[in-house]
Amino acid sequence: MVAKIALEEHFGATDPNIVEQSAEHFTADAWPARRDMLLDIHDDRLRLMDQCGIEKSVLSLLSPGIQSLHNPEQAVDWSKRLNDYAAKQVSNNPDRFASFAALPMQDPDAAVAELRRAVTDLGLVGALVNGYSQIGTEDTVVYLDDARYAEFWATVEELDVPLYLHPRDPLASRSPQYDGHPWLYGSAWAFSVETATHALRLMGSGLFDRHPGIQIILGHLGELLPFNIWRTDHRIAVAPRGISIEKTFGHYLRNNFHLTTSGNFRTPALLNTIQEIGADRLLFSSDYPFERMDEAATWFDNLELNENDLTKIARTNAAKLLKL
Repeated sequence: MVAKIALEEHFGATDPNIVEQSAEHFTADAWPARRDMLLDIHDDRLRLMDQCGIEKSVLSLLSPGIQSLHNPEQAVDWSKRLNDYAAKQVSNNPDRFASFAALPMQDPDAAVAELRRAVTDLGLVGALVNGYSQIGTEDTVVYLDDARYAEFWATVEELDVPLYLHPRDPLASRSPQYDGHPWLYGSAWAFSVETATHALRLMGSGLFDRHPGIQIILGHLGELLPFNIWRTDHRIAVAPRGISIEKTFGHYLRNNFHLTTSGNFRTPALLNTIQEIGADRLLFSSDYPFERMDEAATWFDNLELNENDLTKIARTNAAKLLKL
């Protein structure tokens, strides 16, 4: 069994009551048990970690989390309370847990302040943002390449912590391509398309030209990007359509992104990802409790990789990136 660090491991809370956001991802029969798994940290979760060889889990709030709170004041309040809660859970067992911060991107100044507080005062190891934020009204959608986040990104680079760009569903009102096919939503398809598009927006905005030190984490073996990044670059070279960036999209993927194995336990896909970005930028994760921790660990422990790459992906890449 390989000793592992996992860093897309979700939690929920009942105060504030945010855990119910995840009910839509399960059947009514399955939800009560999954709800308990989201709320538990130090009991069954820890026993599962021991059984699976996971020496440390990096906790993060469930999706869509803070990003779906339309009221900026509520987003700020809940972010602070949830980050305090996460820090307390980590302090109860710091050898086995760390945590990402939740951020109120609805208020860019408050997001900067909360990121700084979470990292410097609470000891959290970075932030996880669940895609776009809804600000003021349900239909007001703002992505992270928006100019209002200039100071935020400068602070991310200054603090030298990664940002995990986690999926959420696109708004149904803006996604007619999914009409009549609700199964396309969620982790089956829409999560990856939405998050990959968001990541491409960040690359195409020139963010990494202005802040080359920023590191973004993507789950699920890169949300389809490793398999299509060559074609993206190839076609943009033919028809740039107004884009002006200093390097290629492939360069940004290989230098400003780390990818996790969360919820994508497919060996051919992993091998393709290694060939595209290298083993130094891959990180083990399970996506618990939306995926089974034992399934992720058993798959990983049985990979036929050289020992050096296996150890990097299992733990040393994460330890270096997160300064654990």
